[in-house]
Amino acid sequence: MRDRFRALLLHLLLSASLITAVLTAIYCVWYPSPIASAAGLSDLVVVVVVVDIVLGPLLTFVVFNRAKKSLRLDLACIATLQLAVLAYGVYTIGVARPAWIVFNADRFDLVLAHELEARFTGKAAAEYRAASWTGPRWVASVNPIDAEERNSLIFESATGGADLPQRPDLYVPIESQRESLKRHAKQLDELKQFNPAGAVARLRQDWPSADGWLPLMARARPMIVLIRRSDAKVLGIVALMPWSP
Repeated sequence: MRDRFRALLLHLLLSASLITAVLTAIYCVWYPSPIASAAGLSDLVVVVVVVDIVLGPLLTFVVFNRAKKSLRLDLACIATLQLAVLAYGVYTIGVARPAWIVFNADRFDLVLAHELEARFTGKAAAEYRAASWTGPRWVASVNPIDAEERNSLIFESATGGADLPQRPDLYVPIESQRESLKRHAKQLDELKQFNPAGAVARLRQDWPSADGWLPLMARARPMIVLIRRSDAKVLGIVALMPWSP
């Protein structure tokens, strides 16, 4: 029994080290804070952690017996299964990684890689055809110039299809929308309606050059994007509510 516990602890240590390294890379590169919370990453991470840190070592505890001739094969099968589950988990997280933070009329939308409409990728400018693997990028979207295309977009979005943020062919540099950013940016004091006064005060201390904000729509939780109105510079994302929950 002592050997089994030692094997379990060793396997647990190795599994924890591996999963820590993988999750550190995921949180630092694909889902930089606070985007992980906005995108709802925690559910996927829980599944990966449970399988790789709990199930693997427990299986080792069950099969470990130095007298077994098939022990090496059993341990190899467990390791292979564990690595396969980890690879699938990382693949799933990667497919759903944040790709673009899109300024859309009067707000921002967090667009995940698998939400992009592949039908329009080929029509997009070269810099917008591929979702980034090094974290989400900032961009703006504009309505089609052609009236028929605009009507088609409105109809498709109204019936659950792609809207502006999911259309890479309608992306433009965010710098081209400075006047719109300035015009729609809200006063920081408005945040006191939806957040504790202390949180807004800390925001002012942490971001002294911020004097405006816009909502950020995301799958799991809405947040805010801070703006410096003088030059319409996007400063960052803060985990405050843009409206009443």
